Amino acid sequence: MMAVPPVLLLLELALYASCFVCGIVAAASLTIVQGNFNGLCMLYGQVSYNATAKLIGVQTSTAPSLCYFVSAVSVMVAVVCFCLSLYWVYAFCMEGEMRRERVWVNLMIVVSGIFLFFLLITGCMLKIGRDTLCDSIIKKVPNVTRCDQAQTQKWVSPFQGDRIYTNLHKSETAVWVNFFFWLIIGVLVIVQRCRRPGAILVPTPTGALFGEPGATAAETEPFFNRPQ
Repeated sequence: MMAVPPVLLLLELALYASCFVCGIVAAASLTIVQGNFNGLCMLYGQVSYNATAKLIGVQTSTAPSLCYFVSAVSVMVAVVCFCLSLYWVYAFCMEGEMRRERVWVNLMIVVSGIFLFFLLITGCMLKIGRDTLCDSIIKKVPNVTRCDQAQTQKWVSPFQGDRIYTNLHKSETAVWVNFFFWLIIGVLVIVQRCRRPGAILVPTPTGALFGEPGATAAETEPFFNRPQ
């Protein structure tokens, strides 16, 4: 069992709270985009343009399960961070001193590795998917040189693209920030795993060095120059 220093405990709590917020922001932003496009997942999507009506439409979209996967990963990370925060606060209020079993330290290292893996995948999916959509918008919509300019254009009903780029960018940023915070959490847990309690030197009688429970007064007297 290893004691957790208060500084590390407060730092972990701050990181868990930040990861919770990032997970909620990432999932909510992507869900809003999906809702504005009638449930379609616009990651890796392609748009069309009606020059007569000057309206942007959706030519192709990916399966909704792709966006559900990204949102599910963010929600899962947020729920775990929320539960960990509640547990540490409850344990600190009840016990006053935080101690962590080595088994739980090893488990947290595994959890950190799993979350880092899935956050890396979802971050790359959001990045590449948004870039693919933006390239299609820039190529097919005239007088649009940046992806965020498409938010000022009119879209075919019932689609609402007034905040499509902002929400996708917000979701991607939240995932990468979450990845960075979990990287710090993983480093902190590994540092706690590698810490070794220092040896404490306690003065002991001569007889105790050989496993004896104690030493008599005669045993502790010197062999030469005994006092009269």
